Amino acid sequence: MAASCLPCTWLPAFELDHALEPLLLLSSNRRMKLISPSSCNNSNITRFAIRKRRQSHANQAAAYSASDAVSAKSEKVAPEVKRRVVVTGLGAVTPLGDDAHLFYTKLLEGVSGISQIEGFDCSELPTRIAGEIKTLLTDGLVPPKHAKRADNYLIYALIAGKKALADAGITEQVSGELNKNRCGVLIGTAMGSMRALKDGIDAIKISYKKMSPFSVPYSMTSMASAIIAMDLEWMGPNYAISSACATSNCCILTAANHIIKGDADLMLCGGSDGVIIPEGIAGFIACNNLSRRNSDPTKASRPWDSDRDGFVMGEGAGVILLEELEHAKRRGAEIYAEFMGGSFTCDAYHKSESRLDGFGAVACVESSGLGAVACMEKALTNSGVSREDVNYINAHATSTRVGDPREFKAVMHCFGQNPELRMNSTKSMTGHLLGAAGAVEAIATVKAIQTGWIHPNINLENPDKDVDTRVLVGPKKERLDIKVAMSNSFGFGGHNSSILFAVHK
Repeated sequence: MAASCLPCTWLPAFELDHALEPLLLLSSNRRMKLISPSSCNNSNITRFAIRKRRQSHANQAAAYSASDAVSAKSEKVAPEVKRRVVVTGLGAVTPLGDDAHLFYTKLLEGVSGISQIEGFDCSELPTRIAGEIKTLLTDGLVPPKHAKRADNYLIYALIAGKKALADAGITEQVSGELNKNRCGVLIGTAMGSMRALKDGIDAIKISYKKMSPFSVPYSMTSMASAIIAMDLEWMGPNYAISSACATSNCCILTAANHIIKGDADLMLCGGSDGVIIPEGIAGFIACNNLSRRNSDPTKASRPWDSDRDGFVMGEGAGVILLEELEHAKRRGAEIYAEFMGGSFTCDAYHKSESRLDGFGAVACVESSGLGAVACMEKALTNSGVSREDVNYINAHATSTRVGDPREFKAVMHCFGQNPELRMNSTKSMTGHLLGAAGAVEAIATVKAIQTGWIHPNINLENPDKDVDTRVLVGPKKERLDIKVAMSNSFGFGGHNSSILFAVHK
């Protein structure tokens, strides 16, 4: 038997059909030239397969046409209604406490969570202050096996996630009634477990036998989402996003999109980080980012103030429960706010600095398609929100020399024509929680909508010459009837993110 006949003789009929598919895409003449009696003794089988394939394609085309006609007709009769997303639960672990509502009360009072670092000896470091969590109760919230071995970022995420569920009224009984295939978790981290990595490196220097079996699992950025899902038996979308300080916003927006698309009805989402350890503090000192106002910790984080000298490291977690509106109504959930939408973009410019052409004063107007401006404008477009309706901005504002004025100018370019616009920075009291910052600030934003009060900017004593103090909240809390609120988070690598919330109507 000729070798050229092998494909035609030993393939089963259905495999022969697929094997011939590339040839069926050619013209008729070209096809018969490639598959001819002279090149294959089984030409009858080949021609039969080609005829059958032609007939199959014709039948499929007719079926698709009929299906499209029916779909088009049904769309005219009953247009698809977009699924709406609301916030029904809040969970926070912060330097100001581990209750989301008490946390916001302290923000309204202007309480600072910045203090001297106590977790390790930092006497030789030029920065010795942080938004450090001093004590934290884990009983009943974190399984003992994780409480003993897991990194802080993982423990913070577990506690914040459980508290968000409790706040939403998801008791064990309610949880048992949920369709767990439609419940997901998306909690990210910017830094992951630096401690687990360090412990692994120290162990391998002695012997590979000293390596802990938990070293790899606890180092994974997706482990917080995974462990929460295991505990709740939630089998919907589950993973993590890591995009530096924009992590939380990216997780929240992506989680909301899962609900809008119909992948899930409930999503726990947010971010967590805990790197107030020698390696974490020293690393950011090397980047020349941290404040060195060690003698007066509570005054160290001062966004937009001319005397700022860098950001203050914080730690913690923020988790919110997003829920499809009708699902929330059916179970009688309290609705804090509605999630309107958002956007994320990339500067594609520098590892740690934002684009000048996306933020600068004149250049900002001429090049509004770049950087944070593009992100905020895209968020408006995606959510269908008018810029005139945005009257509150919870800014990224970290207390750095370069970042604060650039973000301010970008915000003013987008929303400066709104006479009601007010802006503040939660970081003036918490420090910068890195990957957790966006979620904790989203909680502050949602609470502002719920309470009608926006928190002060503390330490804004000598405002930078590049800012308009008529827009910035002063040293005391203020009343504001929020129409739409935006929360910004920007991160190393040029990651930009903006998310929008509004009163649910």
